[in-house]
Amino acid sequence: MATFATSDHLLVIIDPAARQTDGESVRIAKDVLSAGAAAKVCLPEGPEEFARALGRRGSRRPVVIGDDRALVRAVTLLHRHRELAGCALSVVPVGDAGLARSLGVPPGTVAAARAVLDGAERRLDLLADDSDGVVLGALGIPPAPLRASAAQPVPAGSGPPWLRTTYRSYRSLVRTLSARPARLPDAPAAGPARLRIDVDGETVVDLDQPVEAVSVTPGAAGLARVEVRPLSVGAEATWLRARGRTVTVTGADFRYRADAVVSGPVRRRTWRVMEGAWGLVVPPTGE
Repeated sequence: MATFATSDHLLVIIDPAARQTDGESVRIAKDVLSAGAAAKVCLPEGPEEFARALGRRGSRRPVVIGDDRALVRAVTLLHRHRELAGCALSVVPVGDAGLARSLGVPPGTVAAARAVLDGAERRLDLLADDSDGVVLGALGIPPAPLRASAAQPVPAGSGPPWLRTTYRSYRSLVRTLSARPARLPDAPAAGPARLRIDVDGETVVDLDQPVEAVSVTPGAAGLARVEVRPLSVGAEATWLRARGRTVTVTGADFRYRADAVVSGPVRRRTWRVMEGAWGLVVPPTGE
């Protein structure tokens, strides 16, 4: 991992939702960053101003103060402008940030701000789809309704341990998103779907086998981890598992949840793993 000097020039973008959610944590983060580096602070009022601020960062290192949704927005913008390779992104979590913490960002405001100043860049994989969307944590098909997923934990034994952990990480995030007046497509109730799922050209499940759930996450060594739960009557179905660099899903008007955002309906979508595509500044190894 590459380390940074505390004299770096920073562009601190404070997400508007963070200012509304916890103004005191925002103030503390801003004070710590400004005391340790030359920091230009931006207060965008919406996604358009957020994008303009990030696009005009120049040589400054971008720091996002906000929740997981702000982090995903920043990575998506950099990906769409093909600027991820040369940009190390930092985040100070304010609000729901289960994803950021799972990636190694400290939970406390002061600790996270100190990691921005003294930390190291860790290169991480992501999933990029054929519409220039990204997935940092988890992709789910079909998407569970926001309120249901916030209220109901994944039942014990209902999937592999890593999937249950991922769901728990997103429950608090989903609570905030369901209360926020975001313009997300309505998600139908989760239920069996007929999908064809191909991993590196090999069919894992075809349209003649209804499925209850599909999960795709960036795995290790540039491979996506794919889990498919076929529809079962009576006994609990066995999860089908595969790994690969490219995942293509085909079906009749299906929707999907990429991290916390519902997209679709679409009839075909392909995700590919971009190995080491983006950099996140985290505490140095061993801290």
